[in-house]
Amino acid sequence: MATLRTKIGHGLAKGLGIKLQKTQPYQDELTRGESVFSVQTGETFIEEEPTTAEFIREVIPNGQQIRDYFWSLFPFLHWIGFYNGQWLAGDLVAGITVGAVVVPQGMAYAILANLPPQFGLYSSFMGVLIYWFFATSKDITIGPVAVMSTIVGNVVSNAKETIPHVPSHYVASALAILAGSIVLFIGLIRCGWIVNLISLSALSAFMTGSAINIAVGQVPTMMGITGFSTREASYKVFIHTLQGLPRTKLDAAMGLTTLFMLYSIRSLCKYLAKRNPQKQKMFFFLSTLRTVFVILLYTMISWLANRGRDSKHTRFKILLNVPRGFQNAHVPMLNSEIASAIASDLPASVIVLLIEHIAISKSFGRVNNYTINPSQEMVAIGVTNLLGPFLGGYPATGSFSRTAIKSKAGVRTPFAGVITAVVVLLAIYALPAVFYYIPSATLSAVIIHAVGDLITPPNTLYQFWRVSPIEVLIFFVGVFVTVFSSIENGIYATICISAAVLLFRILLGKGTFLGRVKVHSVVGDQVVGSEGRQTPAEYGTFNGSGEPAARNVFLPLDHKDGTNPGIELENPYPGVFIYRFSEGFNYPNANHTLDYLTEYIFKHTRRTNLATFERPGDRPWNDPGPTKKQRKAAKAAGLSEGAAGVDVNLPTLKAVILDFSSVNNVDVTSVQQLIDVRNQLDRYAAPDVVDWHLACINNRWTKRALVSAGFGYPTERPDGLHRRWQSIFSVAEIGGSDSAAQAADDELNEKTFGRSLSRPGPNDIEAAPSEGSSQDAEILKPTQRQDIRLSNRKAVVVHGLNRPLFHVDLTSALQSAIHNIENRAHVQREDAAVPISPDPNH
Repeated sequence: MATLRTKIGHGLAKGLGIKLQKTQPYQDELTRGESVFSVQTGETFIEEEPTTAEFIREVIPNGQQIRDYFWSLFPFLHWIGFYNGQWLAGDLVAGITVGAVVVPQGMAYAILANLPPQFGLYSSFMGVLIYWFFATSKDITIGPVAVMSTIVGNVVSNAKETIPHVPSHYVASALAILAGSIVLFIGLIRCGWIVNLISLSALSAFMTGSAINIAVGQVPTMMGITGFSTREASYKVFIHTLQGLPRTKLDAAMGLTTLFMLYSIRSLCKYLAKRNPQKQKMFFFLSTLRTVFVILLYTMISWLANRGRDSKHTRFKILLNVPRGFQNAHVPMLNSEIASAIASDLPASVIVLLIEHIAISKSFGRVNNYTINPSQEMVAIGVTNLLGPFLGGYPATGSFSRTAIKSKAGVRTPFAGVITAVVVLLAIYALPAVFYYIPSATLSAVIIHAVGDLITPPNTLYQFWRVSPIEVLIFFVGVFVTVFSSIENGIYATICISAAVLLFRILLGKGTFLGRVKVHSVVGDQVVGSEGRQTPAEYGTFNGSGEPAARNVFLPLDHKDGTNPGIELENPYPGVFIYRFSEGFNYPNANHTLDYLTEYIFKHTRRTNLATFERPGDRPWNDPGPTKKQRKAAKAAGLSEGAAGVDVNLPTLKAVILDFSSVNNVDVTSVQQLIDVRNQLDRYAAPDVVDWHLACINNRWTKRALVSAGFGYPTERPDGLHRRWQSIFSVAEIGGSDSAAQAADDELNEKTFGRSLSRPGPNDIEAAPSEGSSQDAEILKPTQRQDIRLSNRKAVVVHGLNRPLFHVDLTSALQSAIHNIENRAHVQREDAAVPISPDPNH
């Protein structure tokens, strides 16, 4: 009987002219809406549609989620209680090293932003001081960067024309507040996934084009050439520079020799580090401090050349007065006049703040085996840019060069930023007198040297071409637009073209009609399922005729696709996971879907190696370890300290099977992230290596991209067990008058019409010889047959013999995974000659 709420709803729908759709649009009169099968079994199942109430319950957070949200806003609370002396030692070294680099770079980038040099120091101080409260990355360093400084410089130059009465640093501070507010809002609502809309090729084009733009713009200053604007398009600046070469001044001697010395010191340190690996750390620090050494050297030369001269008659251009302390601390000015003047530059500013910082933090997170939270990183950027202007700072974000230095210097926690802040603070109060004589040409050379590493090398472009040729075209379009127009237009061009390509693939992608074909799985010269070579009954059964059983079907474990929740589903095999991409696999969703994959695997497995750490300080900063209560519980249970807080009953990770049935194309970003996850899981499963099986790939370019990334064939194993790999292939009859399907039709015709249209062949199978090896050179020998003959019928492999880990369906992928897991365990038992537990969990 309908409830009152239902009656009211139906009445409103009728009054509004809404035609309600029946819950069951079709019901058979004989079975009252039940299938014949369900009537015969006495059980019925009606799939219920999701309701609005369910949707609301999923969208609205519960109390625990709200508590977790506020707890996640301050990540430092998660690890600060475990801080120790060993972490402090690593943070001191990294913090001081980065501080020595950020001081000259900050002043150089401030000049790039059309601001006095002290504003670069203010931005550097606030960035490193505030970030650690909100950081999810231990490596990132927030402060002035070349690209953002160039954007700010363009904004300041344009503002001088529209609002000339407003000081430049007020405009820069207003831009920081507006852009920081937008980024902070995105982070607070936890929409950090928005950065996934920017592809790796677009990011590379942006970095390369910006580096060329900045370097070309600094050449005139380095050469002492004046008389034209360096804010024009790069090609114009380059032409004007060539025309102005006869006007070169003594600044060129300071700038060119600085640039030569910077590259020479770096090359020499790399060479010596290779020749003396035991002193590699020392040469790294010498190379890192080359900027400081060169700045001090040329400052001394400048002092000797310009002492006794006034500021208007120096031999070459120098930095001049840098105020001591925070002379420009003030409440930022932001009104409608300033906001309207910089509004058109806000989108590009926000994009630059986000993509450079998030890309760098993700990259170093994967290198150092931890995961960053993009939304929380946005909170950190937003708060930094909101508070920085109160001390005179301008927009700041993550720096690639300083982050790389910080990581290699052995940073242990985000607290290293506080050490860097102390160094910058000392520079602000103690070194302004030294800054007076720094040559401007030397600072230009420092900028050119710093941005040189942002240019994408040719080998990376070749790898882009191997994965996705269209993205190489996007890359060059972005670079050309940046060089012949501006950095902002280059950003917009690459993002729009990438989005257009994605929309093209999504909107114009065609489905494929599938046909049924009978396949057999073959290992060596035996059919899986034939007598004497049967799969254990636990994982497969056989009918009375000895033919292999029908293929398995694979349903989601959570039944969210609407299948009967009464069906109990389990993992196919301990330590083996089957994962199906639901919405393709391209740059927008690659990060999210792979994060869920790794999160689920970590939750349902344990590390292979439960090693302990000798000292608390040896632990990673983001994994402080088990609590005292967990360690006591482990000790009472007779377990090692490494097993404390770990469910030892969980299986270890052995294989991952990916279902590519919904994937039509892959791109550079998605393949790179899949490589990163593979490396991450290999470290998790060490000393074992995770087997990756890929099923239902329906695009040849996708296969090419995956093969170029190292998928499709067994991974080289340190223990040599990859040489014992046995490839299992799916074979199919090619059809025709000799096929099994035709034989079945003939049998049916004979029963119906009393005659047979063709002669059915026997059912014995003669398999092609196989070495059971995954090596391409052995598999593809011309003498080997790539087909399997069934007397008068012929069968062929569905996928190439040189790609044994590409499977026609999930069943063959699972068979291959289980067979080789058990085969590997058998080989290990034979090699060890020690009986071990047959439990596959261990």
